[in-house]
Amino acid sequence: MANAPKNNQIDQWRSIMFLYESALKEINTKIEIINNEFVQINNYNPIEHVKSRLKTPESIVKKLKRSGYEATIDNMVDRLNDIAGIRVICSFRPDIYLIADMISRQKDITVLFVKDYISNPKPNGYRSYHMVVTIPVYLSTGPVETKVEIQIRTIAMDFWASLEHKIYYKFEGDAPENLQQELKACADMVDMLDAKMFSLNERILLASGQERTKPDQE
Repeated sequence: MANAPKNNQIDQWRSIMFLYESALKEINTKIEIINNEFVQINNYNPIEHVKSRLKTPESIVKKLKRSGYEATIDNMVDRLNDIAGIRVICSFRPDIYLIADMISRQKDITVLFVKDYISNPKPNGYRSYHMVVTIPVYLSTGPVETKVEIQIRTIAMDFWASLEHKIYYKFEGDAPENLQQELKACADMVDMLDAKMFSLNERILLASGQERTKPDQE
């Protein structure tokens, strides 16, 4: 990136970011359709809201250097999986796996890998379900497979992760030990809250004669 001739660098950058932006739009549309169809069939909305973002040039360069790579266009495309990112916020934990399953069964989406930080939380208590996928962006010259990272989590998980990020940012990733312990304790409380709210919702469904739809029932 930094060593390329200026005009060529700008053209390459614009072309690459156009692909990522287009891939975000396609994934967003798919998720919206999945959610709307689910509501129509099951009268239940598994998704609370969806956020999307593109990494800034500064963030891309910083992450490459932190990982020991030169800041080039090729490294950006090959080494980074989260330049285009979508966060899907669900009400309850089972909804996460439901949405992940429906996304992975889309014929033009290829799942490269999954990191399940819900079954296996990070040491600091972070919980979320990560999917790195590719989706074809159809240009006049043909389709270009483009990577998108999809994070799926509950409202409670997102609340904790957002505040944890703000706190750690102030310490530049080196928060005091006592603060880290308190954040981990908060993450455990969030996990208990998720479980409690899901249990309460199941009791309400049972009392009203409804049953939760599972992925294999689709």
